[in-house]
Amino acid sequence: MSQPKRERRTFTPEFKNQMVQLYQSGKSRAIIAREYDLTPSSLDKWIKQATATGSFKEKDNRSEQEEELQRLRKELAHAKMENDILKQAALIMGRK
Repeated sequence: MSQPKRERRTFTPEFKNQMVQLYQSGKSRAIIAREYDLTPSSLDKWIKQATATGSFKEKDNRSEQEEELQRLRKELAHAKMENDILKQAALIMGRK
C-alpha cells in the first residue's frame, strides 16, 4: 500500500528560522521533523540555506552555474520569441 499523498504546505521564513535554531541548539533533525510534521529533506534544505546564505529564497541560494543556466534559458526563450515574430513578419510581407 502506498502512503497518501502529502498536501503541499508553505512555511514562513520565521518558521524556517525557528526550526534551524532548534537544530543549532542541539535538537536532533529527526525529532524536529517528527514533532512539526516536516519532511527531513525540507529541514535539511533549510539548515543548508541558513548556513550558506542566511536566506531561504531560492534565488539567493543558486550557484553561479545555476544563475548562468537561468540567464541562458531566459535568453533562449527571448530569441525564440523574436524568431517567431520575424517568421510571421516574413509571411505577411511575402503575401504583399
